[in-house]
Amino acid sequence: MINFRYHVVSLTAVFLALAIGLVVGTAALNGPVADSLKENVSALRKDNQQMRQSVNSLQKELDMEEDFAAEIAQTVLPGKLAGKRVLVLDLPSGRDYTEGVLKMLDLAGADVTGRVDLQDKFINPDSNSNLMELAVTAARPTAPASGLPGNGHGVETSSALLASVLLDRAQGAAPVSDADRRAVLASYSNAGYLSTEERINRSAEAVVLITGQPYTDKDSVKKDESVVKVAEQFDRTGAIVIGGNGSEGGNVVSVVRGDPVLAQTISTVDNANTIQGQLVTTLALVQQIDEKKAGQYGVGGNAASLLPKLPQ
Repeated sequence: MINFRYHVVSLTAVFLALAIGLVVGTAALNGPVADSLKENVSALRKDNQQMRQSVNSLQKELDMEEDFAAEIAQTVLPGKLAGKRVLVLDLPSGRDYTEGVLKMLDLAGADVTGRVDLQDKFINPDSNSNLMELAVTAARPTAPASGLPGNGHGVETSSALLASVLLDRAQGAAPVSDADRRAVLASYSNAGYLSTEERINRSAEAVVLITGQPYTDKDSVKKDESVVKVAEQFDRTGAIVIGGNGSEGGNVVSVVRGDPVLAQTISTVDNANTIQGQLVTTLALVQQIDEKKAGQYGVGGNAASLLPKLPQ
């Protein structure tokens, strides 16, 4: 009969054998395994260092390209928009680079009639009914509501009213009075739909609409559609260039480029978040005003070219 001591001895022998096996195996493999691990770590460090150097090099190259664009603008732009009245209209998604576009317009000699910052509230779907009502109550004798779109889209109707007081009227049409322009803008400003940095006392012949990436929240589709409505209504009244960031995902740049009708009259730039793109945005506006021609520019796959070809 096998007693308890026999079990203890057997188990001890098994564990002793395992321990000896581990020690012997570790000793046998320690050299090759350790060497291999050291080689892998060394290779990874070298790869990491090379990647870091590559990133630094690309960043330096990008900075130099930005500097080049800023310098070439000093040669290319002066006088290109001398005496041309331009309105700057921006959305929150593109507001970070509005100042850059303004600097390029100033360098080109543009007469910037004003800057209008549309607020998120303006394109929020919840504001639709209020915008419809406001378009009626904000209308004035020289900016009547009778000719505004009446299809129930508040952004479209309000954008049409704003375009009618901010841009030139069609030839032969009575101009909006300065008092009525101030009153319309004040109505939207007081309601929190837009803001202006200074008084706008004259109309513009062209507009630069500055936007950014497509929206990503639960109302993103409706918001992106509303931005397109803004662009469409200002396009009906005057020359327009859209300075955007990216050309995919449903933002206004991608919609315009995908629409054969809109692309005929609206110019787009998909990298206006860079100095290069801000320069091209200004050149596209020169083309719009001087040649009455639209184009799609930038680095996106759906751009026609990097920049417009202007006559000498």
